[in-house]
Amino acid sequence: MTYLKLVAMAIIWGGTFVSGRLLSGHVEPASAAFIRFLFASFGLFVFAQFSEGGLPRLTIRQLLAVILLGLTGVFAYNLFFFRALETLAAGRAAATIAMNPAVIALLSWLLLREPLGPVRLFGIAISLAGALLVISHGRPADLLLGALPRGTLDILVCLLSWVAYSLLGRQLMRGLSPLASVTYSSIAGTLLLAWPAFYAGTVHNMWTYSILDWANLAYLGIAGTALGFVWYYQGIKKIGATRASIFINIVPISAIALAHFMLGESIDGSLLVGGGLVIAGVYLTNVGFSHPFRRRADGF
Repeated sequence: MTYLKLVAMAIIWGGTFVSGRLLSGHVEPASAAFIRFLFASFGLFVFAQFSEGGLPRLTIRQLLAVILLGLTGVFAYNLFFFRALETLAAGRAAATIAMNPAVIALLSWLLLREPLGPVRLFGIAISLAGALLVISHGRPADLLLGALPRGTLDILVCLLSWVAYSLLGRQLMRGLSPLASVTYSSIAGTLLLAWPAFYAGTVHNMWTYSILDWANLAYLGIAGTALGFVWYYQGIKKIGATRASIFINIVPISAIALAHFMLGESIDGSLLVGGGLVIAGVYLTNVGFSHPFRRRADGF
């Protein structure tokens, strides 16, 4: 059952890219991000009550850290996530985001002086090369001429926002469980998103959303965020973080497959080869991590 939950989690996280794409043109990015995390915060809060007896009281330092994490991992990440998916194919977005562990490892080496052996360094290089193939549609030389496909900058900012969230969380959230950290940062991000969502006309526009729009928003918040994290959290408890984190590699595969069958997105050689390189690079980058979950949070 644990392994089934982890596989389901990875498929659900892959599906968030499809849902985000389906919302494009129907729900404004700030509104989508706010409603998603309104659902997610409620679900995570309820789970924390049953799983850990509630959320602990925060110190002033932890409160400031929570605000910073909400700003990076929820506010910035999701605004640019939904902006990117207005123009970028879901499969390519997922393949780009999938290289976040490699970027985290690289910046941890550069900024925090964490050891980076030859295997992990090779994994980072492979992952970045794969991402270049995906982003450029197989023509990486075009990137030197500034020929970026629409939505690429948004998904790269989205990626960097998650990297910042992960690195900051490792340094600032000591003393809190992973569940408490994610729940608090989700609540903080929701409050931060309320302001741009209000100015985007969420209160007025929400009455015009279709049933499909609400279904996608609920999926993103309840299944894609709250339930996905809960199953990942349970998997770590049952089989350990190292084995549980391997299932993250299924996310871009499921996103590409779901986008192909549900959205009709084409799968060309650059996506297959580039996505494969990203996944292989992430796997090699994770080699040697004794407890990856304490180093980063891999929510989608």
